[in-house]
Amino acid sequence: MTPERATTSAGQVFFASAARNLETLVAEELRGLGLQDAKETRAGVRIRGSLADAYRALIWSRVASRVLLPLAELDAPDAETLYARVREMDWTAHLAPGRTLAVHLDAVRSGIAHGHYGALKVKDAIVDRFRDLGLPRPDVNTRRPDLAIRCHIFRNRATLSLDLSGAALHRRGWRVQEVAAPLKENLAAAVLLRAGWSDIATAGGTLLDPLCGGGTLPIEAALMAADIAPGLLRTELGVHWGCTGWRGHDARLWDALLAEARERRAAGLARLAKQGFRIQGSDLDPRALRAARVNAERAGLAGLVRFERRDLSDCAPSAGDTRGLVVANPPYGERLGASGGDDSRHPALYATLGAVLRERFDGWQAAVLTGKPELGKVMGLRARRFHSLYNGPIECRLLHFAVTADAHVSDRPRPLPPAERGPGAEMLANRLLKNHRALAKWLRAEGISCYRLYDADLPEYALALDVYGSADPETPERRFVHVQEYAAPADLDPKAARRRLREAIGVIAESLAVPQHDLFFKVRQRQRGAAQYQRLSHSGRFHLVAEDQLKLLVNLADYLDTGLFLDHRDTRRLVRELARDRHVLNLFCYTGSASVHAAAGGARSTTGVDLSRSYLNWAQRNLALNGFSGRDHQLIQADCLDWLADARAHRGRFGLIFLDPPTFSSSKRMRGTFDVQRDHPGLIQGALSLLAPDGELIFATNRRRFRLDVDALDQAIRREGRSDSRLDIRDISAASIPRDFKRSPHIHQCWWLRRRG
Repeated sequence: MTPERATTSAGQVFFASAARNLETLVAEELRGLGLQDAKETRAGVRIRGSLADAYRALIWSRVASRVLLPLAELDAPDAETLYARVREMDWTAHLAPGRTLAVHLDAVRSGIAHGHYGALKVKDAIVDRFRDLGLPRPDVNTRRPDLAIRCHIFRNRATLSLDLSGAALHRRGWRVQEVAAPLKENLAAAVLLRAGWSDIATAGGTLLDPLCGGGTLPIEAALMAADIAPGLLRTELGVHWGCTGWRGHDARLWDALLAEARERRAAGLARLAKQGFRIQGSDLDPRALRAARVNAERAGLAGLVRFERRDLSDCAPSAGDTRGLVVANPPYGERLGASGGDDSRHPALYATLGAVLRERFDGWQAAVLTGKPELGKVMGLRARRFHSLYNGPIECRLLHFAVTADAHVSDRPRPLPPAERGPGAEMLANRLLKNHRALAKWLRAEGISCYRLYDADLPEYALALDVYGSADPETPERRFVHVQEYAAPADLDPKAARRRLREAIGVIAESLAVPQHDLFFKVRQRQRGAAQYQRLSHSGRFHLVAEDQLKLLVNLADYLDTGLFLDHRDTRRLVRELARDRHVLNLFCYTGSASVHAAAGGARSTTGVDLSRSYLNWAQRNLALNGFSGRDHQLIQADCLDWLADARAHRGRFGLIFLDPPTFSSSKRMRGTFDVQRDHPGLIQGALSLLAPDGELIFATNRRRFRLDVDALDQAIRREGRSDSRLDIRDISAASIPRDFKRSPHIHQCWWLRRRG
């Protein structure tokens, strides 16, 4: 029985395979290349046309996965039947004797259960066909075969095809340096096409990827803008083609189409150079940026794509760029999960991306690919549409934004009018009044103007409420209210929770006589490491407050935390009390409030160490506000662990050290990760080595259920072999919790440590 040929009198039938949900886009792309008889079907696009049409799809398609030439459709209920039917075919029409081949087989709902075994039977059938004719048998070459065969079996019906692509079409050849979780080139192209990049580039707009990694999106965008065929790069960079070893290959036609692609590339690059056109990518990871630059150079785009090291929060359009596309593929959990990524940082990352778009890219278009669509909701922008795409097995959403004022969405709840509030609202108002009366005398006596007034006292209103009194001499009576909503339990009706929150916002503003613009609202979820310091907005507004007659700056809008941890008020007072005539070290110094207290207490010098330049600048401003500057008050940008390891010159120098590390950190600028429970013995030992003989260390952490490993600390100290190798350790947690935080006795833990001489 002769196999059924997959040809028609109107022309040869080809098949362009596509990733899931990209069939329509591939069909549109191929019709745009002049292949009018391109019809989408399951898993790809069916093309009827000439060999030139197939070659054009190979050279120019940016989205297709492969281009196949179907040879036959045949019944294959089992492996032996498949073998017999394949052996009947004339393989000498496709493969010269003695050349190489490879077979790939996949089966769905088939009597052939094992794909490798089925592929072996197809290979044996082809080899035996040559033997039947007395011709040299083909050899197997899985890497660069002269002929690549693909067999797809569905419900015992097999389609046998030549793979004209060879290597999958997403392998352009320019990617020579990999980074974690790279985006496939054809998926990147799909993102750009769906985002309308071709029209934006034609109209003179530019592109920015603020989380560019290895540069896939900017490089693919540049290839589109310069009219560079991805298949041309494959040819020049040595990527294997499946069509060139096929006996039906027309080398003259192939070379003519490549020559046309070269002419179009030269014209495109010249046009963009004349326009001064540039595409930008930025990232914080130096290794990823090195890979991106090498990849762009290999793609011939070194002058067209620019990469620079920049934090997401610092991204902005270049001078003269007034419109364009911001495109990003931020992490979303699965992408980093295999390498221990910290999912808790992702909401803040997306919030930062949204804030940057709203405040600096007005009038631009934006496209964000995410595997967790709920993260898009924290961006503060309303998506105008979306597409479902697949990044490997991960279903993703491509969110499209027109960055205009009309698209801005605030997660701040609107206050509910008094007439619409339930009885719980009155209970909340009474509790706020009661708490204020209970604290008022103590606040006056202690001179405290920044304090916690309410901390989820009523379970129905799970909020933390802090009051910050202004120290600005022009507005001494002004007060700011910082409200944080604790994440609601999963079993709580979201509508009911939102209604209570709207009640609370109205009640708080009225009870405290604070205008809405001085009330700041955030959702507080459990944070890990640097997540608590991620930006939520970019208002840049700082407010002057006072603590123990010292001036400090707080930012109530841009970060989850404000720059002043109110629960450490008494800890800072202790630092001030112990600092006189001592050199003071503040590790993980954040915004430097403890350094300001130490300097006010008569410290001979202060040294603050932190990895964040933004917070060191903030600390410098706090010190200067109180008259502390110069060589006696140093701020050092460094990973505290690395700095301690190299701080031999400071051994025995510091009379007081304040150590308040994050609970967990995996910053890109750190080596490895830091976990306070796991790493605190070594951290504390390193700090103790810098203490003067009579020095004291204050160690604090806000990790719940933290346990100080006293045995590990003692062992570490004894290993030093010093005569004073014993420790005095005193738990001062209870004494360090201020009165306004007594309702949350576990908000932090604190220890006093000193070497015993």
